[in-house]
Amino acid sequence: MAFTVEGAERAGRWLVTVDHATNRVPADIGGGSLGISDQDMARHIAYDVGALGLARALGQLLDSPVIASDFSRLVIDPNRGEHDPTLVMKLYDGTIIPANRHVDAAEIERRLQSLYRPYHQAYAELAARRDDTVILAIHSFTPCLKGRALRPWHVGVLYGHEDARLSQPLIARLAQEADLCIGDNEPYAGQLPGDSVDRHAIASGRHNTLIELRNDLIATEAQQQAWAARLAPILQEVLAQL
Repeated sequence: MAFTVEGAERAGRWLVTVDHATNRVPADIGGGSLGISDQDMARHIAYDVGALGLARALGQLLDSPVIASDFSRLVIDPNRGEHDPTLVMKLYDGTIIPANRHVDAAEIERRLQSLYRPYHQAYAELAARRDDTVILAIHSFTPCLKGRALRPWHVGVLYGHEDARLSQPLIARLAQEADLCIGDNEPYAGQLPGDSVDRHAIASGRHNTLIELRNDLIATEAQQQAWAARLAPILQEVLAQL
């Protein structure tokens, strides 16, 4: 299966999405292995650590559905456009991906057909379930890339400059939390052409925001639940004021 959906029947306005939910490698790709170590598969290069648990908790609190990918971002990245050069990574944060080193156009097309496109089809159907859907994309980031400086932010809010209607007020509201360091389009800028928010929100004018939690803050279920309980009322508050 290319994706999982929880709470499809929920009435809430939000659609909570997790593009990088799991480090699973389908059995038809290297027998279920990309040829890298278990340690590397447990890192941020393979999936967004803690993001799925956080998203599930948010979906419950927001009474809204959650869609999550069910394949590693190293197999094919659903948060990239189909023609993005980083769609299938061969090297990521110092790790060579053996199963991707010699991947050709035919293999990329096979992964698009079996994994990427079914995920986006289901995503589009859920987003269309009501006219006022709000896309809430949940991601996590590593505290430090190899050889780089420590990242100080607890939470990053990412957005494209074409549509910051929800994200900018959200940043302002989160900045009122005295114990938090908030990233405004940090640790990297939001919206790449053809990425998930661009495809399912920007293109159709839907309200949207992308939240990045530092992954050491949501490593456990208890942390995920606590962050969801903190973020959900803030998200509802900001949306109600738009």
